[in-house]
Amino acid sequence: MMLTRREREIIALLRRDPLAGPQAIADALGSTRAAVNVHLSNLGKKGAILGRGYILREENAVVVVGGANVDVKVRSLAPVRQRTSNPGRAGTTAGGVGRNIAENLARLGTPTHLIAAVGRDAAGERLLAETAAAGVRLDHVHRSAHPTGTYTAVLDADGDLVVAVADMAATEALGPEDLHPARELIAHADMLVLDGNLPAEVLAHAMDVAQPAAVPVVIDPVSAPKAALLAPLLTARRPVFALTPNLDELRALLALPVGDGEAEVTAAADALHARGVRHVWVRLGARGSVLSTAGEEATFLTAPPAEVADVTGAGDAMLAAFVHALLAGGDPVDAARYGHAAAALTVQSPATVRPDLTPRLIEDALTDPTEPNDLNDPMRSQR
Repeated sequence: MMLTRREREIIALLRRDPLAGPQAIADALGSTRAAVNVHLSNLGKKGAILGRGYILREENAVVVVGGANVDVKVRSLAPVRQRTSNPGRAGTTAGGVGRNIAENLARLGTPTHLIAAVGRDAAGERLLAETAAAGVRLDHVHRSAHPTGTYTAVLDADGDLVVAVADMAATEALGPEDLHPARELIAHADMLVLDGNLPAEVLAHAMDVAQPAAVPVVIDPVSAPKAALLAPLLTARRPVFALTPNLDELRALLALPVGDGEAEVTAAADALHARGVRHVWVRLGARGSVLSTAGEEATFLTAPPAEVADVTGAGDAMLAAFVHALLAGGDPVDAARYGHAAAALTVQSPATVRPDLTPRLIEDALTDPTEPNDLNDPMRSQR
């Protein structure tokens, strides 16, 4: 965050006395109340202080821009039979890729702001209440004329995803103008996370706001169709810090039939490095992942073993933990391992976002000596 000398002096005073008013600050600095009010206004725009009362923004703050919706999850009690009724259980919970990432980050202790769109309806009120209760800042959530989005997932008896249907009209209606009130917040974030569900023009606008301030941008492509829409935005003039596709999304980003071998995946990652992406983290489901960093040798990471209760939200936890570890000073490979551990813990929980997720829980999982599963089955998505 770029602050002027006077702004840094004001921040130092507020750390010593958070209740200091504009006149007290002016007296301490030998300035005027009017001048201090201007500085305080600018600090608010930069995200250094939050709301009223001059609450100081914590270090390592992340801004997440993406989808927020209600998840409707239906799980069959027996192997799914197509084109007929299946006995099962249903439930609803807060969801959305961007929202899930934000909640995971907040639960891990990273100060997180969410920019998303929800409807002016009961579902939107519930969604905001549950997200705020997890510690996510919601000052810049847009209230849409469209109903709050829904994501309906059908899971088989083993917890694997059979099919899902997403109604994301509120997210799809977001425009660049809806991000304008948060421009300063984005430009002074420690990291910006973008959800591929966003319209292309919103993704481009957010990237353009972040670029002059050199804010690292992390993008989750979300799905192969959304990855294809994202692809034209990946150019050297819009550098991306990290991109986290699965294999299908990698193929869509490059419009190429990429194989699942490590050499083929790393060659595809090199093509994205040439387009301004520094880290390409390719998720290979139960097989693990490949992390490729521009100018360095790629690393293959195995996925830790896990008893699957529900795969929904595992990829969101994986990305959030990766970002959290990076901001804590971890190198990208260690951060990716941290993300894998968070994903394994999440699939063991029936919740989309594991409510007891903490850094200690992940660190304990990383020190577990259990060997990874030797899985040769076709890859399963962790979304």
